[in-house]
Amino acid sequence: MMILDDSIPVWLLMALATPTAFYILRSLLFHYTSLSSIFRRWLSLLQDHLHSYNLYRIPRYNPHSQENHLFCRISAYIKSLPSLEDSDFVSLYSGDKPGDIVLSLDSDRPVTVLDAFLSARITWICQKNELVLKIRSRDKKRVLLPYIQHIHKVAEDIEQRKNKELRIYLNRSLGSGNDIDQQWKSFPFVHPSSFDTVKSKVKGDLELFLKSKQYYNKIGRVWRRSYLLYGGSGTGKSTFAAAMAKFLSYDLYDIDLSKELDGSALKMLLMQTTRRSLILVENLDWYLMGKSTAVSLSAVLNFMDGVVSGCGEERVMVFTMNCKQHIDPLVMRPGRVDVHIYFPLCDFSGFKSLALSHLGIKDHKLFGQVEDLFQNRPQLSPAEISEIMISNRTSAARALKLLITTLESNGDAKELDKVQVQHRLNASGRERVSDDSDGSGSGNKRESVNPIREIQKFYGLIRLKNSKKEDSTDHLDSN
Repeated sequence: MMILDDSIPVWLLMALATPTAFYILRSLLFHYTSLSSIFRRWLSLLQDHLHSYNLYRIPRYNPHSQENHLFCRISAYIKSLPSLEDSDFVSLYSGDKPGDIVLSLDSDRPVTVLDAFLSARITWICQKNELVLKIRSRDKKRVLLPYIQHIHKVAEDIEQRKNKELRIYLNRSLGSGNDIDQQWKSFPFVHPSSFDTVKSKVKGDLELFLKSKQYYNKIGRVWRRSYLLYGGSGTGKSTFAAAMAKFLSYDLYDIDLSKELDGSALKMLLMQTTRRSLILVENLDWYLMGKSTAVSLSAVLNFMDGVVSGCGEERVMVFTMNCKQHIDPLVMRPGRVDVHIYFPLCDFSGFKSLALSHLGIKDHKLFGQVEDLFQNRPQLSPAEISEIMISNRTSAARALKLLITTLESNGDAKELDKVQVQHRLNASGRERVSDDSDGSGSGNKRESVNPIREIQKFYGLIRLKNSKKEDSTDHLDSN
């Protein structure tokens, strides 16, 4: 046996003993925690056998395939519970900000979440498309109704806090299956558009719509408003629709009609949209004028104001077109389209707004020349002018000079087309006069000249020349 010398310092003995003591303490705590967890599980099972319970199902969708608003509110409430972190099989996702972790209930396996209210123990069993409320029978009358009211209040507070966290929904192709969850895919709706420069009449109309629930109910109409945004490409229709959604704080549902949707599929998509949402259908004229066979006119009409469209309130529907002149009047009638908003090509006033926002200038010595060109020459779209300014944002003078050159070349090409067409028409007219004055008696054998066909042929020559000119210009730019 080794006998310790009295000369060994006490602090050395304590240092040697500390790791051993720490290991023993950690082992005891681990076993205690494990035993405690096992004990709590056995106690919970024992209580389940000793008490009777009532179970209540909250499905995600009602029998009409519409989303159950109570399900949405309860889901938001459960996600706010601190006990969710202690539950098994909770899905973890990265948040919008770096380092954020979001807990979700979309696991394929049931997730059990515990809650307490008025000294009553409440259990939630969460599945993908269903929630089950488990409460003791003796507590049902005392707790159930106040607990549901408590959930509504908490969910409303959560909804107000997340009022600015909007989402955009895109419809998927319906040929892959009948799963109702696979028909929409959502993403955070982050768009820089704002309503600061929007016409005050439109802004006032939207504000009045938000306050008109009682009025719509009084006159017997669905609380819904529809807008048609029409104008050339690049005039800002899509940006305007995004600004409307942000102003209203509505989620945006962007419906793609090229997904080969029939009438029933469109109705199903519409029924699955939630309240306080903006439903956007872009390039509607493309589908209505027969340029695409993905959707029929009757399906579009039923989508716009059919019986199913009245199943959801507090919605705004927005349709965009490049031109509405050749659209069936049935589509344009009030009730299907309430407000028509025209988006013209850029004028001088719009140019000054773009110059201020893109180049940071309110005035310039070249503004006078630009104004003259806008008055005498064909105009460009805001998107075209915006691109010129963005590409030359480091030099306002260079951007303005390039814009002037573009306006001049665009106007010269138009004038040249008009002159050449008129010259061709005059030549065609002289040929007809010469043929008619011929006295040889062969007028019955002469083929008549079709002026419309001559114009079409000449326009083909003009387009060919313009395309060659553009190809040569692109070649020079690339060099």
